[in-house]
Amino acid sequence: MAIYRATTDWRLQEGEDFAKGRYSRGHAVAFGSGQQVAGTASAHVIGNKWSVAGAVDPEEMLVASLSACHMLTFLYIAAKAGFLITAYSDAAEGLMETNAEGRTAITLVTLRPRITYDGPRPTADERAHLHHQAHEECYIANSVKTEVVVEESA
Repeated sequence: MAIYRATTDWRLQEGEDFAKGRYSRGHAVAFGSGQQVAGTASAHVIGNKWSVAGAVDPEEMLVASLSACHMLTFLYIAAKAGFLITAYSDAAEGLMETNAEGRTAITLVTLRPRITYDGPRPTADERAHLHHQAHEECYIANSVKTEVVVEESA
């Protein structure tokens, strides 16, 4: 068992009106590793006036978590299968929409990895199997209801 920690810190700024919803959604997110990032509500949700440009929103963090977990699991499984990977880049994308229960959610995350191999490349069937295994073993994918699709470019 492991415990992971994150601290989220927000403060009302002078001149803002909390009761009327006129306040910045900017905040700090500090991770147990010591890293800190600027966080905000998505401009798609709250608009540009109250979100913070250049900060990361929770929806982006979810997509990045799924992408990173899949990548790390894929690298481990591919190495065990005897493939040598020299680069892995993913242009992941999350879709937020109304789900079957009528709630707004990230319903689909599409991973689009571009993988460079040194030596033999896995066949299309082998790649599909490796990605399937990675998805099955990814801790983050096992933790969410979001559909995750992998579209590796050949």
